[in-house]
Amino acid sequence: MVSTTQQHQAYNQAFSLDNWIQVCASQYLDDELKLIRQAGELVLVAHKHQRRASGEPYVHHVFAVAEIVSKLNMDHETVCAAILHDVVEDTDVGLEQIEAEFGPVIASMVDGVTKMSLIHSSQDNNKNGEHGRRDKEWANAENLRKLLLAMVDDVRVVLIKLADRLHNMRTLNYLPEANQKRIATETMEIFAPLANRMGIWQIKWELEDLSLRYLEPTSYKSIARMLDERRVDREQYIDKAIEQLQTALSTEGIEASIAGRPKHIYSIWKKMKRKGVDFHEIFDVRAVRIVVSNLAECYGALGVVHTLWKHIPREFDDYIATPKGNMYQSLHTAVIGPGGRTLEVQIRTPKMDEHAELGVAAHWRYKEGGHFDEAFEQKITWLRQLLEWKEEEPSAGDFIDRFKAEAFEDRVYVLTPRGNVVDLPLGATPLDFAYYIHTDIGHRCRGAKVDGSIVPLTYQLQNGEQVEVLTTRNGTPSRDWLNPNLGYLRTSRARAKARGWFKHQDQDQNIADGHVILVRELGRLRMSSVKPEQLISRFHCQTVDELLAQIGRGEITTGKLANAAHELLKPHHQDTKVLREVSEPPDKDMQGDVSIHGVGNLLTRIARCCKPVPNDSIVGFITLGRGVTIHRSDCPNILRLPTDKRARLIEVAWNTAPRTTYPVDIHVLAYDRQGLLRDVTQILTNSTVNVLAVNTMTDIKDHMARMSLTVEVVDTGQLSDMLERIRQLRNVVEAHRKE
Repeated sequence: MVSTTQQHQAYNQAFSLDNWIQVCASQYLDDELKLIRQAGELVLVAHKHQRRASGEPYVHHVFAVAEIVSKLNMDHETVCAAILHDVVEDTDVGLEQIEAEFGPVIASMVDGVTKMSLIHSSQDNNKNGEHGRRDKEWANAENLRKLLLAMVDDVRVVLIKLADRLHNMRTLNYLPEANQKRIATETMEIFAPLANRMGIWQIKWELEDLSLRYLEPTSYKSIARMLDERRVDREQYIDKAIEQLQTALSTEGIEASIAGRPKHIYSIWKKMKRKGVDFHEIFDVRAVRIVVSNLAECYGALGVVHTLWKHIPREFDDYIATPKGNMYQSLHTAVIGPGGRTLEVQIRTPKMDEHAELGVAAHWRYKEGGHFDEAFEQKITWLRQLLEWKEEEPSAGDFIDRFKAEAFEDRVYVLTPRGNVVDLPLGATPLDFAYYIHTDIGHRCRGAKVDGSIVPLTYQLQNGEQVEVLTTRNGTPSRDWLNPNLGYLRTSRARAKARGWFKHQDQDQNIADGHVILVRELGRLRMSSVKPEQLISRFHCQTVDELLAQIGRGEITTGKLANAAHELLKPHHQDTKVLREVSEPPDKDMQGDVSIHGVGNLLTRIARCCKPVPNDSIVGFITLGRGVTIHRSDCPNILRLPTDKRARLIEVAWNTAPRTTYPVDIHVLAYDRQGLLRDVTQILTNSTVNVLAVNTMTDIKDHMARMSLTVEVVDTGQLSDMLERIRQLRNVVEAHRKE
């Protein structure tokens, strides 16, 4: 990554078009370079008096974008369009002039980039009120649709847009903090997933790292500092591992290119969060990449690696046999390498390596030459599927959420009864699978078999399973399928199809169904004093019938209703009727950045020997007269501590904000059966609520079980979710909040 200081030095030097052209000379023919020069000369005049927020001439940006595109090995037309990408929007040069001087292909790409002011949020989101925000949401969704449409027509357009965003992120430090966070959020939610889905790894990881720098600056700096402090040691270690690997592979007759793999801060941070571990427990901080000539040698090299070093269980992924959704292929394994340290090894062929780094850009020349390329066509097919949004998505927000869900890399691959592979998002259910096969099959689905065994429709599919859908002749969707708390539908595509069915049903029926749902939800939460008229403005409806119809169609969920009703009641019932806000009883005293368990306030200081930072596993040592010194758990001084001094070690933890919860009493009425209490408590456990009290009683006359529970919840949304899950249990008649 280029440092800000280096960028400043580059900007302060006089720009030379000749020097810039010379850098590209080896990639393009003389006629192609002539057109690139022509584009450069035009923008030097057009952008002559324009400056960026950093103060440097604006032309530095357009040439930086063109250089990124050039390094993706794109053709000369793409480089020209990258140079010209802002000229129509920001200068007096028109699209007609671009077409006259550079031809219709380049003009079309420039026009495509110009139309992509994607997801630009207003700096004042509240300026136009709720309706203004909704209009902005629709505009954002339409811009996203235009982006995808342009990609289907000419994927080179999005490559230019990604390069444009990458350079903007590299210079983001010159903007105000609010703009930095807004742009970094856009980048993390839209552009990085898009680069990932297109398989352009080298842009994806840099966008993610730069976004994290502004969204989580403390974590970013902490990980960057730890990587830098151990850089020399890590490089020496990698050199030693490469030498051993090269010798072992040569002995087996395998020719390979081996290199250390770059460390990406975002991927390390993501693993630390997902696995709940600190920096020192991440396996791929030390990593190498092996590139061999063919597929057979990939598995041969894997055998050599596992023979040379001990494999770490559950740390192996075969993305060759089962590629990722973006068609990424590689073998990943983690081993106990030299010196007993963990080492990640990636193994792939040159073609896999090229695709991993350049993605769809690596396949452009195949499309250009007229040859069929399966990976390229799969990406375009995915884009075309997303563009069916107008018929399927009831709201712009749902469309944008669908894009985010579809663009991220976590996928599951299952088989149809005929052996065809179906690619679904991770967590997809048999019902999602049914809707993927055909909308009508989804509507009529009533059950499913996975590998020959009946499973519930909420079952989460796993890689390699064979799925068979069981249907009825005249079946229709259930409204429970639209309840996100019940887990029937996990993919936005399937939810949109189910909502679409209800949307096209009789309006009177939707209003009637919506009234039943609203009354039931408010009654269950003991918020019956809230009237439908009070909720109209909350959901931007004009009439009560419109509100009820949206509830009936599933566009307004019970969770949204619960939270809206709670907000309406809060100003009038802060003492008794509304959930009372309480904090967990303190079991530790806070001082500075560290919590000390079981003792009063003590002075703390960070040990200079190991310099722990937040997220490190730590331990405290009680000194004589100087309070508690905080060390990393693996600090050599702690590990070598004499036995007689180990009694002075004390448990400590990094400070976190106290959790806010609300105590609430709930009542469950059910026909008694064996295992009923177990099932209820299992739901409470899965909902991560704390149970303060439980009282159950069964009437032997009518065999009705009555349960009274006091639980702590975070908000009414969580309460609604929990009550709905309990209501779905077998034999449960009702579950509601007590008066």
